[in-house]
Amino acid sequence: MIPKSWQNPVRVALREGKPVVGITITAASVEIAAQAAQMGFDFLWIEMEHSPITLETLRSMVLATRGLPAIPFARVPVVETWTAKRVLDMGVLGVIFPFTSTPELARIAAAAAQYPPHGRRGHGAGLASFRWQPEEGYTDFADRNVMTIAMIEEAHAVERIGEIAATPGIDVLFIGTSDLSFSMGLRGKQDDPRLQEALAKVVAAAKASGKFAGRPAATAAAMGKAIEQGFQFFQAPADVRLLAEGARQILEPLGKTGVADRPLY
Repeated sequence: MIPKSWQNPVRVALREGKPVVGITITAASVEIAAQAAQMGFDFLWIEMEHSPITLETLRSMVLATRGLPAIPFARVPVVETWTAKRVLDMGVLGVIFPFTSTPELARIAAAAAQYPPHGRRGHGAGLASFRWQPEEGYTDFADRNVMTIAMIEEAHAVERIGEIAATPGIDVLFIGTSDLSFSMGLRGKQDDPRLQEALAKVVAAAKASGKFAGRPAATAAAMGKAIEQGFQFFQAPADVRLLAEGARQILEPLGKTGVADRPLY
């Protein structure tokens, strides 16, 4: 049984001013998820927007990580109440909502992750309560520990970032830097001053509303720079990309190279 004093360690670390890092899980492999959950990452970013992972596979991953340090989060395909309901009922403790581009969508996201009277989550979490088994009962446990991450991926979201950040129930404003760059007409460029200005605006809004700022970061050096800018919540590269990078370290000294040298996820 999980004691009533237990708190989501990702939220605890953020409140203590520490960075948190999640590995992106894109392969529909329970073994990879279980292995990743004990490597030192704070959470698993289980990718259900851009990968073939299904609810059945998600459920198996959640069970396979039982008792392991990393907390399972899931990115759903769209901001709707039912998408969050389904992954929460599988036992994740964080929902990542893509393209949360308006205050209205932010309110939908926040409400989807909370039971009434604060939200609109439906009651039917037998599978989730089996995963966590809190002594206080699942509903109170979930309302205290589920985290809601709103992704900022469009230029018009930045224009209303103050309103989005002020939404009760949103924990993290996560910038999808690539999509935001495309939305701004920059075709994915990351070093353009206009994008950097937008990132700074989101970080400032998060701080002003008592929320945390997040972004992707592929290396420790990139995370270090982002921490200086005010970011704490990081998405590390995906399992398949880490596999490629690990293989490259072995093969390149032998003069062996693959057919492509482009990052995956």
